[in-house]
Amino acid sequence: MSDKAPWITFRPELKVLDCTVRDGGLVNAHQFDDAFVRAVYRACVDAGIDYMEIGYRNSQRIFPKDKFGPWRHCDEPDLRRVVGAHDPETTGLKLAVMIDAGKSDWEQDLLPAAESVISMTRVAFYAHQVSEAVDMIQHAHELGYETTANLMAVSGITEEEIDTVLEAVAPTPASTMVIVDSFGYLYREQVDRLYRKYSGALAGTGKEIGIHAHNNLQLAFANTIEAIILGCNRVDATIDGFGRGAGNCPTELLLGFLRNPKFDLRPIIEVVQHQMLPLREQLDWGPSIPYHITGQLNQHPRTAIEWREGPTPDDFLGFYDKIVAEI
Repeated sequence: MSDKAPWITFRPELKVLDCTVRDGGLVNAHQFDDAFVRAVYRACVDAGIDYMEIGYRNSQRIFPKDKFGPWRHCDEPDLRRVVGAHDPETTGLKLAVMIDAGKSDWEQDLLPAAESVISMTRVAFYAHQVSEAVDMIQHAHELGYETTANLMAVSGITEEEIDTVLEAVAPTPASTMVIVDSFGYLYREQVDRLYRKYSGALAGTGKEIGIHAHNNLQLAFANTIEAIILGCNRVDATIDGFGRGAGNCPTELLLGFLRNPKFDLRPIIEVVQHQMLPLREQLDWGPSIPYHITGQLNQHPRTAIEWREGPTPDDFLGFYDKIVAEI
C-alpha cells in the first residue's frame, strides 16, 4: 500500500470477520434464540462480510448445556437449523468457530470440514498453552479447515513469551496470526510494535496478521484502523460493538472506514435497530468507568463485569477504591 495516502483504506485482500454471536455470547452464556443468530447471519451475508464467527465449539463437560446456550458448542444440527445448507460459494460468507485450548474436546468434537457448514476454526490460547494450540491447528487443518492462531492476553506476557509463541506458530498451517487485545489495554504504539514483531517473525510463511480489539479504553476502532494502515488484512468486529465487558470494534464503523464497495452497511444498521437496541434493555455491555479502570490497569475485565452485575453497578468510586486497594 502506498505511503502517500494511508487513510485510503480500500484493499480487496482485506477480509472482515464478524464475531457478534461468539464474543457477544460471553455476555449471556450464549443464550440467544435462533431468530437473533439468523438475523446476524443474514446481515453478514447481505452486507458482504467475509467471515462470521458463529460461536465456540467448546467442551460440553466444562460448559454444560443446561447452563450454556447452543452457540457455546455449535453442534452441527444447531448450526444447520439456523443457516440451513449454508454454502460459502453462493453466499460469499464463510462460517467460523473458535476452539479454546484447555476448554475444548477438539480431538472428538471437530467433524471433517466436508461434513460441516463451518469453513474456519480459530484456535484461541494463552502463551503457556502454545504446544496444545499447535496440535489443535494441525488437527483442524488435516480435517480440511482454514485455521487461525489467536494468542490471547498479549498485553500481559513478556517479549520472550511472545517470541516463543511466534516461533512455534510459524511452521504451522495457520493462515493468520491474530493480535488479541483481550484486556483493551493497548495504545497505537503498542499495536505498531506487535504488528512489526508478528509480521517479522512470520515473514515468508504466507501468514496474514489479524487484529481483535477490545474497547475498554474506547480505542478498539482506532487500534483496528492503525493495524489496517500497518498492513493487517484480517480484522475482527462485532455489530454495535457487542461483546464481553466494554465490547469490541463496531462492525458498522469498520465497514464505513474500509470504503470497499462490496460492503453494504444497511443490513448491519438494521440489526442494530431491530436486534441490538432491544438487547441493550436486557444486557450490559460497552464502555463504562469500571471497564476503563481495568483497561488502564491491564487487568481482565471480570472484576468490572462482576461489579456491573452487582447491587451498585454505577458506584464508580466504590469500584475504583476497591481495585486500587488491591493493587
